[in-house]
Amino acid sequence: MREALAEAERAAQEGEIPVGAVIVCDGEIVGRGRNRKERTADPTAHAEILAIREAAVNRGAWRLAGCTLYCTLEPCPMCAGAIVQARLDRLVFAIRDPKTGAAGSVYDLVRSPWLNHRVQVQAGVLADKAQAQMEQFFKGLRGSERA
Repeated sequence: MREALAEAERAAQEGEIPVGAVIVCDGEIVGRGRNRKERTADPTAHAEILAIREAAVNRGAWRLAGCTLYCTLEPCPMCAGAIVQARLDRLVFAIRDPKTGAAGSVYDLVRSPWLNHRVQVQAGVLADKAQAQMEQFFKGLRGSERA
């Protein structure tokens, strides 16, 4: 999760909402991502999607069974769908998203009995650090709007 927090910090430095993600397989990071929606003008450029894409390329397969995704924010429905499609075994995230969270907060797509794959979920890992990152980022935005 510390590596995901570092990715989130890089996102914030680039003016993106500070969300970072890493995928670990067999104790090794095989994919990294951070929000890049603003920079790329791509609505799908979420940290989780970018980490999944990189992991699939690095492993030479779209199936990421045996891997864990660490993310600083609970995935949205799009990312939750990608997590299921990638067959990730585990999702570990820091803070819940009460507006669009799809791993238990608003929806629970990653554990849906109607889908072909279910993901183990662990929430709250280093939540205080991720929450502080998020609050600092939005406080800075509000401060710049007043100037």
